[in-house]
Parts: sequence; structure tokens; C-alpha cells
Amino acid sequence: MLFPKTLDYYQIQLTVMLESERYGEAMELLRFLLQCQGQEERHYEEWQSLLDWLEAAFPYDAGSTEADRAASSEEQDLKEEDMARILAKSKLEEDAGYPDKLLRKVMNEPLSEGTILALEQLSYLEGGSVDETLTTWLQKTPVHPLLQFRALQTLKKRGVQGVIRLARGSELAQIEIEAVPLQNEDFPPQVAQVMERVAEQAEVHEPTLYYFAQELWGQFIMSIYGSGEYRKLLDGEDELLDIWAGALHQLVSESLNGTRQEEETRAMYGITGGMRFQFEGAYRSLKGFVKSSILDK
Repeated sequence: MLFPKTLDYYQIQLTVMLESERYGEAMELLRFLLQCQGQEERHYEEWQSLLDWLEAAFPYDAGSTEADRAASSEEQDLKEEDMARILAKSKLEEDAGYPDKLLRKVMNEPLSEGTILALEQLSYLEGGSVDETLTTWLQKTPVHPLLQFRALQTLKKRGVQGVIRLARGSELAQIEIEAVPLQNEDFPPQVAQVMERVAEQAEVHEPTLYYFAQELWGQFIMSIYGSGEYRKLLDGEDELLDIWAGALHQLVSESLNGTRQEEETRAMYGITGGMRFQFEGAYRSLKGFVKSSILDK
């Protein structure tokens, strides 16, 4: 069963996937949602109808394996980037004020698929005052950390270099723009190692949990990038990675099942009584991120 806030979150994720033409991922999410029980019948009808249409319209994405998609991802990314660049240039030729319209959307609207897509478009618009405007906005305005990270990615794609100082949560962080990850594979290995631990346990105890945990972890890591919490994660021993994996498993399991079985979760990940304080701290951080993201939307 999905709780209303969890359902809203994944409906937004589905919209983002469709608008950014990630049809294979959208089909995977739809298949997963169709397996979840306890939802209104109209949701299942909408999901099945959309899945049927996607499978018919994009048969390659429907039938390809993860390995197939990975093999062609570089070529596909290049084509998508070229198309996005051509589209952005065309929009600019039609309307010289197009960059300012995108900037106003990013800077004045809350975190949404629309603001993220606007940042993507800004990545391909050359010249102008986009770099300076985005940098000043990030440094002087309170911004949701996830939107901050997306804006940092945009600056990197635009070729901006150097260090930017900005508030990340309650602290002042220094971010080297050239080092900002653009893809999951660009993050340090510790980030993936947390998900590897969750995958091992989810496969045995709760197979449906992994997909949701993967999405949440990716969003959370972007939101804490460059912060003290992020640096502690990278500097931590295996024990700390177990703690984060356990907290992630616990939060997602609660969202899906509505029950809190903390002792069982801690036992799965070898989290002893002496590690409980850190476990609870990691859990609070994850839960706080989910709450703030839902409120901002």
C-alpha cells in the first residue's frame, strides 16, 4: 500500500520522467505501481492505460534490458543533448527574452518538475547573464537544497568554473563547481555502497522496497551534497554505511507498509545498541528531507 504523500511523490516522478523522455524508466515505475495494493481503482486504470500506450509507442524502451539501455545510453545522451541544444537555440531566436523567462521561473517558483526542466533548458543557452544571475541567486537567496543542486549542475554544464559559497541547510558550504556530479556514477563509491546494502536486504525481506529506496536516496544525496553530513558519509567506515542503509530501509518500509519495525531493521544491518543514536540521526535526516520536499511542492 502507498500512503497519499508517497503516491504524490511518485506521481511527480512519473511526470518528470515523461517530460524528459525517460520512457523506459517511466514504464518500470508504472509496472511497479501496478503491483502495489490498496489504491483506488481509477489509479490502476490510469497506470495500465499509460503503460499500454508507452509500450506501443516506444517498443524498444519496453523490451530492452538494463544492459541494452546502458550499451546505447552514451549515443542516446548525445542525440538528446543535440536535440535539446537545437531546441533551446530555436527558442532563443524566436524570443530574445527566453533566458530571462526561464530564470524567473527557476527563481520565483517552488521546486517542481517545471523548475527542473527550466534549468535543463538553461544549460544549452549560450552567452547572456545566466551564469552571473544564477550564481548571485544561489548565494543570496534561501533555496530548497535539491533545487540548489540542480542549479549547480546547470552551472557546470554551462562551463562555469571555480568555487561558490552558499548556504546548504544551516551551514555555509564551499562547492567546487567542476566537481559537481552530473550522473549517479559521478558520485563517490560510498553513495552506491549504501544502496548495495539495501539491495541485499530488500531482495530477501521486501523486494518491492528497493525501487523506492533508490529514488529517495538519489534525491537525498543531491540535497546534502557539499554539506558536513555529506562529508561524514564519505569519510565514514563500513559501519556508518550500514547505519545509513538501515535508516533508509526503515523509512521506506514505513511509508510502504505503515508499520514501524525498527528492531528488525537494525538487526538486518547489524546496527547494535551503541550505534542506535547515529541510526536515529540518519533516520531523522531522511525523514526531514521527505517532509520538506512534500511541503515545498
